[in-house]
Amino acid sequence: MTHRAGFSLSALTAIGLIVGAGLFTPSPVAADAGAYLAARQATMDRSFRDLVSYATRSLASDPQNPVLLESVISGQISMGNFDQIKGYASVLRDLEPGNQIAAMGNLTLMARDEDYDGVIAALDEGQSISTVVDGMVHAWAFVGKGDMSSALTLFDSTVDAGQGFEFFGPYNKALALALVGDYEGALDTLTSVGQPATRSSAIAQAQMLSQLERNDEALTLINDSFGATPDAEIEALKAALSAGESVPFTVVRSARDGMADVFFAVASALDGGLDDGYTLLYARIAQALRPDEANYALFSAALLERLDNYDLATTAFDAIAVDDPAYPMATLGRAEALRAAGKDDAELEVLRQLTKSHPELDDGHIALGDALRRHERYAEAAEAYSTAIDLNQPPSRAQWPLYFTRGIAYEREGVWDKAEADLRQALALEPDQPQVLNYLGYSFLEMKTNLDEAMGMIRKASAARPNDGYITDSLAWGLYLLGRYDEAVKPMERAAALMPVDAVVNDHLGDVYWAVGREREARFQWERALSFDPEDDEANRIRRKLEVGLDRVLVEEGLAPTRPLDDG
Repeated sequence: MTHRAGFSLSALTAIGLIVGAGLFTPSPVAADAGAYLAARQATMDRSFRDLVSYATRSLASDPQNPVLLESVISGQISMGNFDQIKGYASVLRDLEPGNQIAAMGNLTLMARDEDYDGVIAALDEGQSISTVVDGMVHAWAFVGKGDMSSALTLFDSTVDAGQGFEFFGPYNKALALALVGDYEGALDTLTSVGQPATRSSAIAQAQMLSQLERNDEALTLINDSFGATPDAEIEALKAALSAGESVPFTVVRSARDGMADVFFAVASALDGGLDDGYTLLYARIAQALRPDEANYALFSAALLERLDNYDLATTAFDAIAVDDPAYPMATLGRAEALRAAGKDDAELEVLRQLTKSHPELDDGHIALGDALRRHERYAEAAEAYSTAIDLNQPPSRAQWPLYFTRGIAYEREGVWDKAEADLRQALALEPDQPQVLNYLGYSFLEMKTNLDEAMGMIRKASAARPNDGYITDSLAWGLYLLGRYDEAVKPMERAAALMPVDAVVNDHLGDVYWAVGREREARFQWERALSFDPEDDEANRIRRKLEVGLDRVLVEEGLAPTRPLDDG
């Protein structure tokens, strides 16, 4: 459950949140220089496996180097390998008792094992992540021991911990009160400080209200907070509340869950403000403390994707159970990560399995159709889109992209009657949609049919999106096909300015220049088009134009030249 705490970056920095884990200082004399430099490069590349491998190798010659120890620990945490960090974290703690990375490792392991006495002792001895995190983890450890008095005192003490954190203590205090069954006290705590609306706090309050048999208030809160949403978890909560069910309090189910929520809140606050590598450490700790929480896995996976660690992202998505409401979203994310990693067959298999396990979800069929279309398997793509369309009957305005993409698949497959019907249906659902107008209009131009209607569509699209290179190219190309060569020059030059490295646009500009007698400039544009890797057929045609000129090529193709051939 996404938790946006609204903390300012200045507050995060002021209380000592991590700003430099795993960054290398100049190479220590004793370290294996080659391995050390390789580890440093792995840090910059976000290659966590290589970082751990090379830093571990370098530690063999310098076993008490804090920088190398930090690198191994942070790299293993980033990969979710907490079982591999205990020895390194202990050594680093002994070398530097206040080391933040050591505290992250040691406290996480103790919290994961529900060793609350150990957590309290470590914090009392001076192990520290940050003022606020330490305070919240300390408080939750007392909750775990059953000492609510000490816990509540610590929750209350964070009110003045720093700008942006005034709600952090009360929110965690409310969760702790709800955990022990004091739902009235929990709600009073939240409302007394004007707790800002977040996804997590709204769900927590709704569950508290339901436990007090106030489902109507809970449902109103959820509707006001989220409205109509495709969020499966929220929709399930709405359904349970509407049915009069007593919704259990599950935002936190234990003190360990409470600690996990603390780390996730910090990760959410860091997101977008500091480097994703730092944010990932907190997200991974949250995931380690509560491995069955889908939103933690989703967040870790998203961060890993942004760090180009697609294999690790795929593994993070895999952690989400098939029966979890977030499973379809996770599977779509997993498929995207596989595509980014170049594993196209695996991507298709994952999406096919999703359409089998959740056949009622149109998103799965749409994603499968998109993937098949990218692989030019247009007939199969159209079939996938058709299934999604069948799930959305009667069609609404929101479905215009479905008809548009199926129309593209049909057009590429050569089934023009179905393609035209779908493209016109897309326009019926979303009149004057520029992309559809341009695609249908350009298709007519290519087939040299309905030219007046085609130009009307393209002009309308161009008026709506004057800075769209594709649409501007279509407008100019339509004028060219109509023999209005002089009029075509300016819009085609503009299209080339908007899309300077597009092979088709540069090729078109060459044709327009040729048609108005600017043959040297035409040849220059054709040469440019070849440099931008056009399709093989187009490349061969461009080479032929460079050899004999455009008009000779047109005649060879059975078309009229732009001007009479000079056979002399």
